[in-house]
Amino acid sequence: MTSRLHRAAFALALTLGAAPGALAAPPSPGAVTPDAVAPAHTLTPRDAFALAQAKDVQISPDGRRIAYTRSTEDIMTDNARSEVWLVDVASGQQAPLGVPGSGRARWSPDGTRLAYVAKGPGDKPQIWVRWLAGPGAGSSAAITALPEGPSDVAWSPDGRQIGFTMFVPEEGASLGSPLAAPEGAKWADPIKVITRINYRGDGEGYIRPGFNHIFVVPADGGAPRQLTNGQYDDGGALSWMPDGHHILFSTNHGKDWERDPLNSDVFSVDTTTGGLTQLTTRHGPDQEPVASPDGKHIAFVGFDDKELGYQNGVLSVMNADGTEVRALTSGFDRDLNSPRWAADGRSLYASYTDHGVTKVARVTLDGKITTVAEGLAGGELDRPYSGGGFTVSKDGAVAFTWGDPTHPADVGLATGPGEQKRLTNLNASLFAGKTLAAVRPLPVKSSAGGLAVDAWMVTPPDFDPARKYPLILEIHGGPFASYGPVWSTQDQLYAAAGYIVVYVNPRGSTSYGESFANEIHHNYPSNDFDDLMSGVDAAIAKGSVDPDNLFVTGGSGGGVLTAWIVGKTDRFKAAVTQKPVINWTSEVLTVDGYTFMAKYWFGKMPWEDPEQYWRRSPLSLVGNVKTPTAVMVGEEDHRTPPSEAEQYYAALQLRSVPTALIRVPGASHGGLAERPSQLVGETNAILAWFKKYRTDAEAK
Repeated sequence: MTSRLHRAAFALALTLGAAPGALAAPPSPGAVTPDAVAPAHTLTPRDAFALAQAKDVQISPDGRRIAYTRSTEDIMTDNARSEVWLVDVASGQQAPLGVPGSGRARWSPDGTRLAYVAKGPGDKPQIWVRWLAGPGAGSSAAITALPEGPSDVAWSPDGRQIGFTMFVPEEGASLGSPLAAPEGAKWADPIKVITRINYRGDGEGYIRPGFNHIFVVPADGGAPRQLTNGQYDDGGALSWMPDGHHILFSTNHGKDWERDPLNSDVFSVDTTTGGLTQLTTRHGPDQEPVASPDGKHIAFVGFDDKELGYQNGVLSVMNADGTEVRALTSGFDRDLNSPRWAADGRSLYASYTDHGVTKVARVTLDGKITTVAEGLAGGELDRPYSGGGFTVSKDGAVAFTWGDPTHPADVGLATGPGEQKRLTNLNASLFAGKTLAAVRPLPVKSSAGGLAVDAWMVTPPDFDPARKYPLILEIHGGPFASYGPVWSTQDQLYAAAGYIVVYVNPRGSTSYGESFANEIHHNYPSNDFDDLMSGVDAAIAKGSVDPDNLFVTGGSGGGVLTAWIVGKTDRFKAAVTQKPVINWTSEVLTVDGYTFMAKYWFGKMPWEDPEQYWRRSPLSLVGNVKTPTAVMVGEEDHRTPPSEAEQYYAALQLRSVPTALIRVPGASHGGLAERPSQLVGETNAILAWFKKYRTDAEAK
């Protein structure tokens, strides 16, 4: 489960191709697999280890070069490798920086140097600088020797300093005095005492005592200076004021800040004295501040918090002292983020997602909005989530991560509305000779009130409209998120295995405005079920779906809806609910963001309104379930903890409903399919589970 603003091998592996009811062992290291014998003409599971994508695209101030992080999968380490590459905009030629493991590249204001993060002495991430012009052109130096990894790297306007954020450890809480062990004794680790409100985080586990703070370091190297302190987390999207003496950032310094998860404000810190100035005070999130080129104004995004499930981020501008706040996009019913000023200070650029497609807009100071780039793609390869990033040069050229259903994110460049080109084609050799699944829009009108919802249908590479194919309904998480027409490894693999895949943005999805998203406010799941079923019906009406071979899966919010669906209907032959919420009462008290979920998604605590929590829990419907339903979860999931999946597995076992509990070792909620082997294992297990219950001729 995610909110908009907070944003391997299996222990039991069901492998593709196993006989119904059988469990197949994975191939031994070095074993010859069918994929290795001859080139395949469709995407294969092994191809997941060869995918590449562009991330963190940064255009130089003069617009002549683009630095980006190329992420490629490594079959030997089962992890992504990253390295900064440079692209010449005029020729399209590109070259690596020559530093494996590098990332977070940032141009100096004059474009002659590039700061980036890579491992340094002692194997710790450090800030490095590469000189690209002048006497030292081509040389690099680590300018820090930090005890923790830096983030949010930002150059000062004169290029003499670099600001960054870093975690600063503190002593943890203690109760009682420990005894000293005798010399040579091997005692258990000492007890750990937790007193912080936010004590766990998905992807990081139990949080170490300490807080994030802001630092500056000379760009030529030297001792870093800590600017902020105290028991607050400071940082995120640092932006220097043009005077070079102040850094803007967003944080929550409220009295009870950990219990107020969406209330943040814009602050300025003096880089000489460390003095803080709070510039905004409203109740709600004020984030991503950025100063105008002349230093007279500050743009930021946020909203007045009405404690709704979903609220649009509005782009606003204020004077540099925090006065005269003016909303520019209050009439634009989409969520804007990542603001950046145009060089002349007369407009801003920001990204937004509309009907699942992420775009970049130019926003004038009178609120006029013009789309200048579209088709942005995010960093998730497994499923087709909307997203992506961009930067802007002084002449207004927009560099962005550009993708579509047959291209994971590449480097794109837009020089005006409708004028954009792809500068890289990172998967050209991998996809050469392969036929990929086609992804087409599927218009849907919901049976619940006739609401129009967007959907897409993925057809097998050898699709024959005269044939009948089994269908997989694949449901996105969130629930406040959206799918779009972008790459999905899992959907491609499902289609290559002979399935039509349908994915839908039901009510509650983002990119359609606040009203559409808040159709499920304090009422989730509800009619989103009807939207999904109408998507299935629309696909069947196309004529190529076998209505007797329907399957359903989804993760997080999609896992919730999968479990809800099998409690509501017997239409599906089998289901796999991934990292689900099954019991909302237990979920809101064990989720890592427990200060957020009950307040915004329910309005009352479980003990105040137990009936609402039970009514919205898939566990309340388990007595109706007849569909064979497997349950999948990461063993290190702190967003929808394994206890949720295990409750459902136990309930299904008690009812003698065919089930399997699939645990992914070491995987968090956000990283269930992060490593290639886990993505392949997850996909193959789902396909094997479905194959057990298919009744068409090809399943035999």
